[in-house]
Amino acid sequence: MNGAFNPCHTRTCSHFIHAFVTFDTYLAGSAIVAAHTYRWRFLMTFRPTRRLVLTAVTLGALLQIAGCATTGNMGPATVQSVVGSTAELSTFNKLVSNAGLGDVLSGSNPVTIFAPSDEAFKAVPAATLDKLAKDPAALKALLQHHMVAGTVRSADILAGGAPLATLGGGKIAVSKAGGFVTVDESLVTKADLFAPNGAVHVIDRVLTAPKK
Repeated sequence: MNGAFNPCHTRTCSHFIHAFVTFDTYLAGSAIVAAHTYRWRFLMTFRPTRRLVLTAVTLGALLQIAGCATTGNMGPATVQSVVGSTAELSTFNKLVSNAGLGDVLSGSNPVTIFAPSDEAFKAVPAATLDKLAKDPAALKALLQHHMVAGTVRSADILAGGAPLATLGGGKIAVSKAGGFVTVDESLVTKADLFAPNGAVHVIDRVLTAPKK
């Protein structure tokens, strides 16, 4: 057998990988090349009397063969990416940018965000939002009241659990009742949106930050 079959030289794999497997006249028997993916199985049996070139353009198959995919589907890179790619968090994403908190969501320190949905912000009086827009410090304090250090998974939340300290210096009561998770008086409507640096849980109300 001539030539090494190494379809993945780095941990970064392109969307299309061409793998060339060369067999010269060497064995009298048969050779089997099997490529397994989550959806496809390619099974080829041939007699290696002449050179065979196999071109595979199925990314999943080659990732499995080369061991490039260690975690299945690749998720978003940061919590900021999660927020930015979640349709119902467009208002929250914009406010995070306005408050200069993007570094918190994209940093290396784990953070969990209880992010109000767009519908939740629609319930906030327009006058209140206008006031926050003119007061960056107050906006930052409000958003930080929705953030806690570390990665909090819904499975870790217990009924009547201890309050969590927020990045704004206050505390929020996070609890579970059956399959529902509550944060103060809000309900988690979409849980466990993970990134390597934390998690995002979508909630249906904007939390009230404590007055200082």
